[in-house]
Amino acid sequence: MIRAHKIRLHPTPEQANSLARAAGVARFVWNWALAEWNRQYEAGEKPTALKLKKQFNQIRREHFPWTWDVTKNASDQPFLDLGKAFTAFFAGKARPPKYKSKKRGKPSFYLANDQLALRDHRLWVPKLGWVNMAENLRFHGKVMGARITKTAQWWFVSIQVEMPDCISVKKRTAVGIDVGLNRLVTLSTGEQVENQAFLKTALKKLRQANKRLHRRKLGSKNREKACRQVARLHYRITCLRQDVLQKFTTRLTESYGIIGVEDLHLRGLLKNRRLARSFADASLGTLRELLEAKAAHRGGVVIKVGRFFPSSKTCHSCGWTWEAMTLKDRLFVCQNPACPYEQFEQDRDHNAGQNVLREALRLIGLVDQAVSGTGSDEDANLPADAG
Repeated sequence: MIRAHKIRLHPTPEQANSLARAAGVARFVWNWALAEWNRQYEAGEKPTALKLKKQFNQIRREHFPWTWDVTKNASDQPFLDLGKAFTAFFAGKARPPKYKSKKRGKPSFYLANDQLALRDHRLWVPKLGWVNMAENLRFHGKVMGARITKTAQWWFVSIQVEMPDCISVKKRTAVGIDVGLNRLVTLSTGEQVENQAFLKTALKKLRQANKRLHRRKLGSKNREKACRQVARLHYRITCLRQDVLQKFTTRLTESYGIIGVEDLHLRGLLKNRRLARSFADASLGTLRELLEAKAAHRGGVVIKVGRFFPSSKTCHSCGWTWEAMTLKDRLFVCQNPACPYEQFEQDRDHNAGQNVLREALRLIGLVDQAVSGTGSDEDANLPADAG
């Protein structure tokens, strides 16, 4: 398995300038290669990453001598990245590659494992020297490479390490989760995680910072300062959101071996012009991705329940469906006379979480061995190899 550790760098002003030049070279080479690829493709030729790299090296010393001032990976890796991007595009897995902008893009460049060295809390970058890191590398294994990026005004390095697959202890417990905007997550056990809505909370400061930015003169130093202020606010919101999601998903995957989630159509939800910002602020897609990655690492499994499954409208006990239920109905009341919970009021999200759990267990063939709405080994009564 390959894991990545993202660490903040503390470069000197001279080193930060060199890092920016290396990122600029990587951006220029990407744009040159993309333009040449499109030109050759329209002319009926069959361009490849290696052909473009060879062509660039033939004219590099004469036309682009300033690209030799930084590490060679800054000018070599963009060709390989462009080749992978076009491979994914032709396979129908991604959109066509686009040109990178100096103003709107995120500066970055790649370092191969033979072009870097680690010692304590320092990173060796070719033609630059040792750069201080905020902490030591947590993972132990073979370093596969690193990518240096700039976010707001700070530089970070993401180091990829190849590690042996760890033997995870399989857990017998199962849980279902219902996601939403009123509450971020409601578990089938009744536990609730509130939606912090970090973007909504910081929206006033963000609007003021954007107004200050657009009042500044183009190309001025004050405009650069205002731009950095906006970037810092966005980065702070991202960090706060990631902190909540990382801690919650870690705790959930360490406690449960089977996790049932709703397979929501996130792109469709983001097209709702009234709720798009709230859905983006909740970051439900990141939540699901973190759950899948961490569950696989810890020996668990994430079961996706169909997006059209009526989890909120169905009684978790008898299966009666409340067809006339609306978003304003926050309590679920079963009207089935044969239901043991008839006229019993229950939170709709808690009821939905229990239905998601039962449907997830049904999909893997364990519905008859589990009691929905529970989270303990005795109540779930799952076999030892269920996770």
